[in-house]
This record gives sequence, C-alpha cells and structure tokens, in this order.
Amino acid sequence: MRIIKAEEIVTAVRGLVVAAACDLEPDILEALLQARDRESAELARNVLELLLENADIASRERLPVCQDTGIAVVFVELGQEVKVDGDLMAAVEEGVRRGYRDGYLRNSVCDPLTRVNTNDNTPAVVHLEPVAGDSLTLRLLPKGCGSENMSALAMLPPSAGKRGIIDYVVEQVVAAGSNPCPPVIVGVGVGGSFEKAAYLAKKSLCRPLGQPHARQDAAELEAAILAEINKQGAGVHGMGGNNTALAVHLELFPSHIASLPVAVNIQCHAHRHKELTL
Repeated sequence: MRIIKAEEIVTAVRGLVVAAACDLEPDILEALLQARDRESAELARNVLELLLENADIASRERLPVCQDTGIAVVFVELGQEVKVDGDLMAAVEEGVRRGYRDGYLRNSVCDPLTRVNTNDNTPAVVHLEPVAGDSLTLRLLPKGCGSENMSALAMLPPSAGKRGIIDYVVEQVVAAGSNPCPPVIVGVGVGGSFEKAAYLAKKSLCRPLGQPHARQDAAELEAAILAEINKQGAGVHGMGGNNTALAVHLELFPSHIASLPVAVNIQCHAHRHKELTL
C-alpha cells in the first residue's frame, strides 16, 4: 500500500489552481490558433487574435486569463492501493483555499440563499472515483459561470435517437448565443440517469481538446454535432463566422430502456483545465 501525505495533495491542488488561472494548456492555444487561421470573418479573426494575445499576457504577467476565476471543480481518481495519510477531502479544500489566496484570484463562491461570499472560494465541487493502481490523479476544472449557466439537460424519449441528440445539443449552443464567450467547447453526456448525464458532460471537458471518442459511432456523433453548430454561423462572441465551437466531447453510459438523458455543459474559449498525478 502506497502512502500519500495529505500535505502533498494540498500543495498539488494549490499549484493547479494558480496554473489553471494563468496558463492555458497547449491544446486550447493550438485550437485557437487553428480557428484564427481558418476563420472567414475578419472581425471574428481579429477577436481570436486578441484572445491569443490575452492568453500570452496572462501567462507572462501571472494574471488570470479571465476575471471570472470560477468555482473549482476537482475530479479525483484515487488508486485502490493508495492510503492518504490525513483527510483527502479536507486536503483538496485547503489546496483550493490556498490557490485562490496565493494567486490573488477572485473569490466567487457564496451561499445560494443569503448570497454571502465564503471568502476563500470553498467549498469546491469534488468528484471522487476509485480506480485501480497506486497513484492519485487530480483534474482541476475552474468553471466560470458565463458558460456554466448555459448548461442544460433533457430526458429525451429513446425514439429521439441520434438525430434527437444532435438537434438538442445544437439548439442549446445556439440559444446560449454570446453568453458563454464563444468559441466554446461543448461537453455532452448521453445515457445513465439524470445526474450521471450531467457528470459525464462535465467530465468530458477534461479530455485533451478535440481528441475523438474511442468508439467510432460516438466519434462520428461528436463530429456531426460540431459541424452542425458551426454551420449555424453564430461565430466568435456571437459576431458571426465559422468558429462557434472548437470541439465537442461526448461521453456515453448505458441507460434505462425507457430513457435517453442528454446533458450539455459548455466551456468558454478560456478552457482552463490542469491535471497532475501523484
């Protein structure tokens, strides 16, 4: 049994919080570059150039890419041969607390009724999953709420089929307009139950950008949804063009024979995500 001290987790999460706020991953930077190069609308191309310049300044000056530094969503994969010396969940929370404090990031978490700010951006939303092995993987996804608020979920009839899935996802992205700061990345969860579909949609955003699903039929569905979204022409920040979405990531889970849950979780162009394995 491998032992990982809780303080190691605190340090790791703190580092992920600060890095995610300031440094976009190479996959999103490359996607923005490619979008700029293929963009047909001059105004949209100029905006994409500004987004790239903004990301460069944020990284060099150690400033947040966006003023909305989000609510921290943490996916924890805990190996079954790992014992945490201390309180795992408390360690994740402390890492988030220190990261937002040390990075001078905006505290955006508040009580849902009183709207009183918790002042340290905790609690985080933590998803814990046991896995095989002796390692612990942390995936951090700070979610700003311009995009998060555009999330949607439907319990479609099974007869809706693939066409129904495509139509529903495209409808949600088009209805979101400029609110989620396009070009967006669209996470889609299909199957499972009400809550499982929402979880899958968000978790799919942790996949390397544009990496197709391992299942051929799912990969084809991702490509079809992406093409349909971009065909609508909403474009960068809703100002027209052919880059409304950079990627569609879809995850599947078996569902009840009478149900077809479909969840949509949108991520803005500042697709902040970081990952670390201890």
